[in-house]
Amino acid sequence: MLVLGLGETGLSALRWLNGYGARLSVADTRESPPNLDAIQAEFNQLQVFTGAYQEEVFLQAEVIVISPGVSVKTPLVQAAIARGVPVVGDVELFAQYKPSTAKVIAITGSNGKSTVTTLVGEMCQAAGLSTIVAGNIGLPVLDTLSMPTPDVYVLELSSFQLETTYSLNADVATMLNLSEDHLDRHDGMDEYALAKQAIFNGQGVQVLNRDDHYSMAMRQSNRTVVTFGLDAHMQDYGLAVSATGISLLQGHAQLLNMQETKLAGLHNAANVLAAIACCRAIDLPMLPLINAVKAFKGLPHRVEWVAQINRVDFYDDSKGTNVGATCAAIAGMLLPTDVALYRAFDMAEAVAIALKVSHQGDAVLLSPACASFDMYKNYVHRAEVFVQAVQALAIHAQQNNSDAGAREVRV
Repeated sequence: MLVLGLGETGLSALRWLNGYGARLSVADTRESPPNLDAIQAEFNQLQVFTGAYQEEVFLQAEVIVISPGVSVKTPLVQAAIARGVPVVGDVELFAQYKPSTAKVIAITGSNGKSTVTTLVGEMCQAAGLSTIVAGNIGLPVLDTLSMPTPDVYVLELSSFQLETTYSLNADVATMLNLSEDHLDRHDGMDEYALAKQAIFNGQGVQVLNRDDHYSMAMRQSNRTVVTFGLDAHMQDYGLAVSATGISLLQGHAQLLNMQETKLAGLHNAANVLAAIACCRAIDLPMLPLINAVKAFKGLPHRVEWVAQINRVDFYDDSKGTNVGATCAAIAGMLLPTDVALYRAFDMAEAVAIALKVSHQGDAVLLSPACASFDMYKNYVHRAEVFVQAVQALAIHAQQNNSDAGAREVRV
């Protein structure tokens, strides 16, 4: 078996396959992959090929286990598929070998999937289920197979994982939304949607977003379907907006008010509805789900409040790495967005300009709508630089306010 990619997924696959006695080799286009030393120390007999892919390595492979970071459109991978060589990802292997007694809740979408996955995991735990949260959110799915069997697996799945997944058959699956992203790997939105649609292979309950065309287009007539959306619905999950706030509903029954939670914005209301729908689809009682929502603080770098300076709130949404995520974050603030455009040399200058042109009651939102291509290592590093700039301004503003107060006393 040939494993492609020596990232966390590749390393996890190697360990799991080695436990089954598979004859293994691994290839990575990087000359010095991140886990190379660990691989060589742990697997003495493993053949490791680094640098440009070599055709003879692929010709020897009977099965290819491909990491999400490697495109299935890679010419040598396509040639292997044409020869009839199975090409699978770690999620497909998990699907084939997972314990049959455990339920699976699978979650995908362009935006909000990490929030929904985490919240569903906390809801399941609150309802008394032993729960493992894994997949694109962090823990590789094959690592879970060496852990005690849980009552439920909650999986966040990306389009890259799903394009090589065929037999997951989740008990509940949801496709939250689709917006332009990863089009360097997918030839257009239709192909992107097709990859996401693989989450619905099987017979489980479909949870679909009424406000998303792509999600609703995946509805299958022979399946149980539950929907959620930002409007009221006769029987499914929705909401109503009034002077008292945003009320989450199931049919006409009120579940809770968003003011009872630590979350803000319509996009988070949709995330909560999706999470509740997924958990109720496996018959979990409502009360622990509601309690879990009330306790949930959200995830770092997802419209996370940072500080208030001169009554201007600063929010970190560095995880907003595509246009859809940023639009959702802006809409969730419910504030005017007809603002002027300013250019800044770096993050510190951008934060300073934002504070200078803002007024009391405004919000400053870091939501870049793109990846960190050059200035930062990743979205976490970008957030750290933003937070440092905000905190420095907050200290400076506090000192100025203190100095102003001292001058008033002397006068």
